[in-house]
Amino acid sequence: MTRPWDKIISEEEQRAYNAAGFGRSSGLGRRPALLIIDVQYRTVGTRPMPFWRAIEEFPTSCGEIGWTAVGNIAKLLDLFRARGWPVLYPYVSPKEAYDAGRLADKVPALMGVAAKGYEFVAEVAPRDKDVLLPKKHPSAFFGTPLASYLIDLGADTIVVTGCTTSGCVRGSVVDGFAYNFRMLVPEDAVYDRSATSHAVNLFDMASKYADVMNTEDAVTALKAID
Repeated sequence: MTRPWDKIISEEEQRAYNAAGFGRSSGLGRRPALLIIDVQYRTVGTRPMPFWRAIEEFPTSCGEIGWTAVGNIAKLLDLFRARGWPVLYPYVSPKEAYDAGRLADKVPALMGVAAKGYEFVAEVAPRDKDVLLPKKHPSAFFGTPLASYLIDLGADTIVVTGCTTSGCVRGSVVDGFAYNFRMLVPEDAVYDRSATSHAVNLFDMASKYADVMNTEDAVTALKAID
């Protein structure tokens, strides 16, 4: 089976990881929760567009590749809605001047996003009783009550979707793993403006922190939970 990183991570490097015992599956528990991270118009644009057009609307947009992921997130969301499983939305809230810090030093465009950019993408927008978690930093766990909510919900498995693969997704996966949750990343339900960074980070997460599979396989695995 071809993986997103096969054209970037050499066969020799993959063999080295396998030889060290990395990349084994941790499997799913019995009480999954879905994270939809930063799926706002500022990360995909108000409609599917090629990247260089999309960033004319929102400089922080990942373009049409994000819309492809939105379609896959919707499939997972439909399953979670049907099963009555919890859905949580960690998201970047509008920036105030006092939020600048080092983030503004690194990515000043984040400080000037128009109000529309902070709206949730309608196709996967939250509903009543979903948990909304404004955040200020990449990890959905850092400075938020996410761990407390997950414990209260009795969750043992976290399905992580959204963006960016190399930023908020990865940061949340590493922290979730550190809290001893089982982590699942549907590789085509996360997105990044860099295909290389997307692939390399998926490889690293699959090797060390999460089970990584496509959305179709993730849905199948989740449906098998009693």
